[in-house]
Amino acid sequence: MTLTSTIPPRGGIGLKAEHYRAVLAEKPDIGFFEVHAENYMGAGGPPHRYLTAVREAYPLSLHGVGLSIGGPLPLDRSHLTRLKTLIARYQPALFSEHLAWSTHDTGFLADLLPLPYRAETLKRVCDHIDETQMALGCQMLLENPSSYLAFEESTYSEPDFIREIARRTGCGLLLDINNVFVSAHNLGFDPLAYIAQYPLAAVREIHLAGHDERHDGAGQPVLIDAHGSPVAQDVWALYEHVVRRTGSLPTLIERDNDIPLLGELVAEAQRADAVMRACVRAAA
Repeated sequence: MTLTSTIPPRGGIGLKAEHYRAVLAEKPDIGFFEVHAENYMGAGGPPHRYLTAVREAYPLSLHGVGLSIGGPLPLDRSHLTRLKTLIARYQPALFSEHLAWSTHDTGFLADLLPLPYRAETLKRVCDHIDETQMALGCQMLLENPSSYLAFEESTYSEPDFIREIARRTGCGLLLDINNVFVSAHNLGFDPLAYIAQYPLAAVREIHLAGHDERHDGAGQPVLIDAHGSPVAQDVWALYEHVVRRTGSLPTLIERDNDIPLLGELVAEAQRADAVMRACVRAAA
């Protein structure tokens, strides 16, 4: 099974239950919708009826949060089977997952947890991606994480680790620019230097999101990838820097908490369109 549909290089938004009726009534001018795979793994019901109607009008990107690509346990074969069924049903143009782990002997954890970047982890992640792509019959995209700590035992930088994964497995990449910004602040590195090292040629989709600022036990500010606010101006600036190097790519506005009116998200997706158009003009 290959992903045969396509997504235009435009801004898109996540499809939320709060907006089902408004989307079908208003048919907003955006490039695509993205859905979390795990929300549609049931056999039927209203979510599938609405998603079917939306899919008839828009391209779709499928974003997974439950495979635990970096986890020490074997991949859940029943989960892969449900993913394959969902992909066959809706024919998304893209399927993505996270560079993280979320499984334990007792079940699933609530968070997407970080990995040490070393040879042992690299092999495990690559084996899991190979297994996933073989089971699904299509390329998957791997998303860079948001980080709040660094492992002393890491022997790769994150961009080099991700580059090697893409080289060994042939997977594509989903570049979450808010995650880069959050990690750069929390770990004290330059986001522009990170982008300079990142394998941008393998990027097939971009994510933009909002973040929150909190404070650790020492009173130092920590950025949290919260997905509950508009995209920050600094993240928009970093996005423009990336698009000047990559050209236009499908760009998702992520909003998973404090869901606003549909029009607010559409406006952010259209702002991404405007950034891409401006970068194309500047390059001409």
